[in-house]
Amino acid sequence: MDALKFITCGSVDDGKSTLIGRLLVDSKAVLQDHLAGVQRGGETDLALLTDGLSAEREQGITIDVAYRYFSTEDRKFIIGDAPGHEQYTRNMVTAASSADAAVVLVDSIKLDWADAGLKLLPQTRRHSLLCKLLRVPSIVFAVNKLDAVDDAALAFQNISGALQAFAAEAGIPVTAIVPVSALKGWNVVDFTNPGWCGYEGPTLLQILEKLPNTPTDVQAPVALPVQWVEKQHDSHVTSQGRRVFWGRVAAGSFAPGTEVQVFPSGQKAVVAQVLDHARRPGAVAAGRSAGVTLDREVDVSRGDWILAAPVATAVADDDFDTPAAISPYPGQKELSATVAWMDDEPLVAGRVYWALHGHRWVKAKVKRVVHKLEINTLAEEAADRLDPNAIGHVELLLQEALPAQSFADSRVLGALILVDTASHKTSGAVLVN
Repeated sequence: MDALKFITCGSVDDGKSTLIGRLLVDSKAVLQDHLAGVQRGGETDLALLTDGLSAEREQGITIDVAYRYFSTEDRKFIIGDAPGHEQYTRNMVTAASSADAAVVLVDSIKLDWADAGLKLLPQTRRHSLLCKLLRVPSIVFAVNKLDAVDDAALAFQNISGALQAFAAEAGIPVTAIVPVSALKGWNVVDFTNPGWCGYEGPTLLQILEKLPNTPTDVQAPVALPVQWVEKQHDSHVTSQGRRVFWGRVAAGSFAPGTEVQVFPSGQKAVVAQVLDHARRPGAVAAGRSAGVTLDREVDVSRGDWILAAPVATAVADDDFDTPAAISPYPGQKELSATVAWMDDEPLVAGRVYWALHGHRWVKAKVKRVVHKLEINTLAEEAADRLDPNAIGHVELLLQEALPAQSFADSRVLGALILVDTASHKTSGAVLVN
């Protein structure tokens, strides 16, 4: 199986960094000299294995996403430690946008665990909703610090019930709910305390080893955002173009003979050669980098898209009408989208931002704020602005057309980011509806 890229998320001080440290230590992925460098008062501080910034160590918090790598006999893993503070939601969105799975930690001691109708923390709900919006395929809830409560079985039962009720209401698919103690290592890697909390299922690591990778859009029509144009100056071949267009395949599978159309110019061509990341010729499927050479010289620049050629519709009854050819990825200048807002300045109608789609930059104007999502009740509320870290629906008007698709259909073609034109800060993550 391919390496699994997953993130840990949740509220502040829920034990995300400690959990990753426990995974690294118990899977024998940490060297002794590294382990000796994270001692505090004679005890190993597992959180310091991922919190490497000086500001993080001073404050005891996670600020930026830290990636760590480890492997077991069955699988390789890439872990992203996402921050829990509300003001760093943008960092969490960055990590979740490319993740195969998310482990959402829930701190049992912060909740009224003895109450069957307990309420989850707002940041737990927010991160879970963002994982759903970003189409993270697998979401695992890890109920942490149950070793510090008086009745671990009752606490796990009530918290599990609250998580399942929230997930059902929000439409979040839950892969598993597992009780853990990141500090002591219970149910993380090994069964060190069998039957704890009345739980008889697999450990967290065993669950992660079985999770699938994000499915790629291999069966869709081909689409490639051009990232780099390579000119072969010493090429003497005249039977095909002498430039290679490199990028990561967004959809479909590129192979010689594929008919394509360049967006936005509309020029048509046929794929003459496809190279993989190691410059070996052959077909390349979605999710992997490819270099495409066309059968003739076509003006293609960074930011353009190489898309599947338009397909002719059914022939009309009379002989005078020529059937129109319809592109599988038509250009759109107006988008209805869900936005996770991350800028300090609120989103209001009339503001203009830079929008990045693939590698193409266009100006985008906020036509209307339709409504915002209330994070605790999940209700759609009327709104004329989106404050920092809010989630809502907006209508965007683009200066130039983009081949955007629904995010539900394509995780690449359906995603944009908004960038402030003055400060150049990333302002929002856009998911096309």
